[in-house]
Amino acid sequence: MGIRKVLNFALIPFVAVSISMGLWLKEDRMDSLKLKGFQDIGNSLEKLSIESSISNLGEDIDQLNLKATEIHVLLEKNQEAFNLQLDKITSKIDESDSQRKLSDDIYEQKILDILGQPIKTHLSENNEIKVYELKELGYRGYIAKVKLFNPDSFKVVMGNDILGGLERPSSSAKRKNGILAINGGGFGKRVVAGKTVSVPIGTTVVDGKFVTSVIAKSEKLFFSGINKAGQVIGTVPNTLEDIKELDPYQGVSFIPALIRNYEKLQIPSKWKSTKHPRTIIGKYANDDLILIVIDGRQGNWSSGASLERVQDKLLELGVKEAYNLDGGGSSIMYYDGKILNKPSDGSERPVANSIVILP
Repeated sequence: MGIRKVLNFALIPFVAVSISMGLWLKEDRMDSLKLKGFQDIGNSLEKLSIESSISNLGEDIDQLNLKATEIHVLLEKNQEAFNLQLDKITSKIDESDSQRKLSDDIYEQKILDILGQPIKTHLSENNEIKVYELKELGYRGYIAKVKLFNPDSFKVVMGNDILGGLERPSSSAKRKNGILAINGGGFGKRVVAGKTVSVPIGTTVVDGKFVTSVIAKSEKLFFSGINKAGQVIGTVPNTLEDIKELDPYQGVSFIPALIRNYEKLQIPSKWKSTKHPRTIIGKYANDDLILIVIDGRQGNWSSGASLERVQDKLLELGVKEAYNLDGGGSSIMYYDGKILNKPSDGSERPVANSIVILP
């Protein structure tokens, strides 16, 4: 074997390896090229997909803009219809308010015509007060018609501001800077902590708080006053809940209830026809408050009135609801620094609570 043959033979493995390496490199490059091709195709597809998506998104946006325009037009039409309807409703409300005001004015004028010419008047942002003389055959007294603009101008004042205290209504009014005052609910003696004191009977509410809360079904005690909206309220309760349902702000109790919904209520025979000084609280249909004090036991001035007679007068005055407060020597009306009526005791009697109207 020659040297050339030996070398050729010896180089065969190297050539084979080189060929293999070349084939491998070529194959690897082909794979790379293939991969790059696939990537290019993928990128192209992705680009086409994005372009297609952008194109579709543009179409969607155009559709949304079209819908938005349609909705806007629809909203404008609805707004016009709403505004038109609102104008009609507002017109109806204004017309209704105008009719209501006219009705209220007519009602008010009728009441004023019945009451006559006031002897004293007061007008403020809190209330309007008109005071009238009451002159009937056999009795005399005073009427105060009060239109409350502010519920806080109506106060139930405990004697000296304590349970068990006694105080003249004029003194309570002066302490609270009140312009008008009458005596309040009934009261009696009771032993409290070993001491005999005078406390209101039934239920008393001051500034929304229950000072006393006694329900006497057998006596048919009423509760009357105002609620937190300033409306005159009243009931003959069977339970304390009956009073709470009225949302009481100020109120007192006594017996009996006289008028409800323009009708006379039954009066126990023992109080029916006897003549005495009287104090009455009531209301008109428009929630104006009426306070009446009638003098009595003074033949040369006023003999007093029976509760039946009082009922007739209340209906004559157009009163919707009315309640009989404590009377007799307690009956008093104070106005603007003076006692208007003539108390049967000859002087003002201290009472357990008073109703005071602030100016």
